[in-house]
Parts: sequence; structure tokens; C-alpha cells
Amino acid sequence: MSSSPSLEARDELARRLELLRAQPDPPRIVLANGCFDVLHAGHVGYLEAARSLGDLLVVALNADATVRAAKGPGRPLTPLAERAAVVAALRWVDAVTWFDETTLEPSLRVLRPDVHAKGTDYTPENLPEGDVDRELGIEIAICGPPKERSSTDLARGLGASSAQ
Repeated sequence: MSSSPSLEARDELARRLELLRAQPDPPRIVLANGCFDVLHAGHVGYLEAARSLGDLLVVALNADATVRAAKGPGRPLTPLAERAAVVAALRWVDAVTWFDETTLEPSLRVLRPDVHAKGTDYTPENLPEGDVDRELGIEIAICGPPKERSSTDLARGLGASSAQ
């Protein structure tokens, strides 16, 4: 996978974050993640809330193959490079990367954010990477509006309307 202007390879981003951490007054780095297949108001609220927790917001997107494995055939509706371009265009987002693994664990270990922000469909207790966050001393923050819609619901609705 090659990087586009809005998509930064994880290892390159990790090097850049290390340089920022070496500054006299390092920024508080927040990491949010997800598929962001069909960007909707819930995503925007989540990312805005995540950014409010620090000085720099990094968003890690699931690669296309992991979205397909989690959501099923026909997903993602939008390929990674396009999802990255849309997410990167949001004013709260400072960097966008991707991960090919089934969990965010390797990204947490490489990027070492100060905060791991997740949406309200999670709790600190059911967060898949919660043990890694705690091991690495990464603060877990549940933020954003209550989950009232999903890209899966939107995709279903799009399929229904195109079939008519």
C-alpha cells in the first residue's frame, strides 16, 4: 500500500511523532480508529470529541481487507485512499494512517499515543485493545455522541433505495 498525501504509513508517522515527543513541550497525542466507510454525523462528533482530548489527533483506518473481513462482502463501499482523504479533510484531524491487522494493538505499540479515543459503542471494559492500552499506560477515553447510526445501516439503506 502506498501513501497518498492524506495517508501516512504507520512507521513514518511513528518517526514523526517521536520527533514531536522530543520537543520541550510535546503535544498530547490522541489516537482514534475505525473503518469510516461512509462518513456520517456520528463519526464527525466522535472525531471532534477525540480531538478535544489532546493537541494532535491521529486517525488509524482499517485497511480494506480488514473492513471486508469484519463487515462482509461488498465492504468497504469506499476504498482506503478515499476514506483517508475524507477523514483528513476534517479540521480536527492532524494525521491519518492505516492498519492491516484485525486489531489496533500493533498500531498502539508503534504509535504510542497518550490517549486512545473510542466511540460510545465501547466501554473501557469491552474495548478489544484495552489490555494493551493499560499495559502501555495509554489513557482510554470513551467520547462522542451516543451511537445512533452506523455505516452498515447507511449501506443497507443505500442498497434498498438503489433496488427500487
